[in-house]
Amino acid sequence: MKKPNPRDARLAAAAAGAEAPSGLALENQPMSDVIDALASGRVAATTLAKGYIARIEACDRGGPVLNSVREVNPDALAIAGTFDDTRPSPKRPLAGVPILLKDNIATGDKQPTTAGSLALEGARAVGDATVVKLLRDAGAVILGKTNLTEFANILAIDMPSGYSSLGGQVKNPYAPTLNDDRGFPIVSPGGSSSGSAVAVAAGMCAASIGSETSGSLLFPASQNGLVTVKPTVGLISRAGILPISHSQDTAGPMTRTVLDAAMLLNVLAAKDALDPATLRQRRPADYTAGLARDAMKGARIGVPSDPADPFNDCFYGKLPPKWGAAMAAVIAVLEDLGAVIVRANIPTRGWIAGPGTTMAVLNRNPLSRNKGNPAMQWIVFLYELKRGLNLYLAEWAANTAIKTMAEIVAFNEANAGRALRFGQDLFLAANATKGDLSEREYKSARAMDLLAAKTRGIDAYMNQHRLDAVLFAGSTGATIAAKAGYPSVMVPGGFVSGIDGKDTPDYPLGITFAGRAWSEHKLLRLAYAFEQATSFRRPPPGL
Repeated sequence: MKKPNPRDARLAAAAAGAEAPSGLALENQPMSDVIDALASGRVAATTLAKGYIARIEACDRGGPVLNSVREVNPDALAIAGTFDDTRPSPKRPLAGVPILLKDNIATGDKQPTTAGSLALEGARAVGDATVVKLLRDAGAVILGKTNLTEFANILAIDMPSGYSSLGGQVKNPYAPTLNDDRGFPIVSPGGSSSGSAVAVAAGMCAASIGSETSGSLLFPASQNGLVTVKPTVGLISRAGILPISHSQDTAGPMTRTVLDAAMLLNVLAAKDALDPATLRQRRPADYTAGLARDAMKGARIGVPSDPADPFNDCFYGKLPPKWGAAMAAVIAVLEDLGAVIVRANIPTRGWIAGPGTTMAVLNRNPLSRNKGNPAMQWIVFLYELKRGLNLYLAEWAANTAIKTMAEIVAFNEANAGRALRFGQDLFLAANATKGDLSEREYKSARAMDLLAAKTRGIDAYMNQHRLDAVLFAGSTGATIAAKAGYPSVMVPGGFVSGIDGKDTPDYPLGITFAGRAWSEHKLLRLAYAFEQATSFRRPPPGL
């Protein structure tokens, strides 16, 4: 029997004292409306925080037990109380707004920062990550930490999205049913920022912050009907975020509307001496300024699909039929809005990994259908992981004896019954590297990633066809944009059903607009025009 958790008692007490915020339907209220209600005095910050905590109690701990919030900040209501007499303003645009953070983002408070790992249970941080400082300076109430795929899905091959040994399994609120045999979600909640996405979709916060190395913002946003921005690497500081790959890692907002994402990007996009990648940053003064319903008119949108070249039609040619139908409807809307649709495949050598960019890792996952077989993994991830994680543990981790990746591996082996349901084959491979990035194979792999995805991929494609953006279904374009370090903006694009031959309830499908470095403002404008013309987002039923 599961032992009682003190956090659940605190949640229940807070929920019992909650009032219904005046005029706010929290299950689907955009953050911009929440800010308006706070600014007008229609709702107090404490009442708002209590309302979201009540929804966490009702939907995350009770009801469908979505399991998206790992822990509520024990000081959340006290912090909210300091904003009861403060209205949002240009200096503090998020005053009183409850925000949830993915549990790989450091907070210098009572909340642990664990990445979902039992090895880091109870571990805290010496201070706030830069993104957390920016949020607090803007007046945000850090409501708590969300569950995630353990170590952002770099622990084991074929670990299900949304699972961590510390937090358990996150469920998709549109289709929360699990498989009977192994307890996996039939419809994935998306990973690794699954908890951050589900919490926003189910109305447990005004917005959340997730992170991505390759698809970890885009995939859960697609599965949960959300807007997200996977920024150019360097737009948002990574200081204080447990890393995978400094070449590709970035944080990003998860929201219900494009306007909300743009508002959060205004707060989060800042140069930071602790993250040298941000020092070359380029951004507009206000990401919300150019949002317009007619922004699609005349835009050249690349659709990387040429049925006349089927072997190279990798992004659209292999879509499930229902996805293909949804994307055909999306493209028709774009044309109606005045976009110029350019159908042409991305050059083959742009999306096929260059030579020496992957390595074979033995799949030791006891629950994988491919256990015992080698799986090809990205070299850059595994080599950068050890160095980055060791630096985080040395410089940011507190209240823990764990200070190296090797010690996490040893802890997991000593506690295999609880910590290694899916093994740790990727950690074993990463731990076998030198950890100083001196290996020639690493340097070659990183150079080839950039040559393929950036120079021969997105750059060549956009230059040849004079494109403003490239359109992808769901997160299918995540890898090529992430390797290039380029931005992607996702917006809800419709609903689909069924997976792997099984019938399912309808669940969301997002569309991605990808572009060149620092083009977030242009991509947001395109996403906004599409969003306003379609209004595809609807909240999960029954919540």
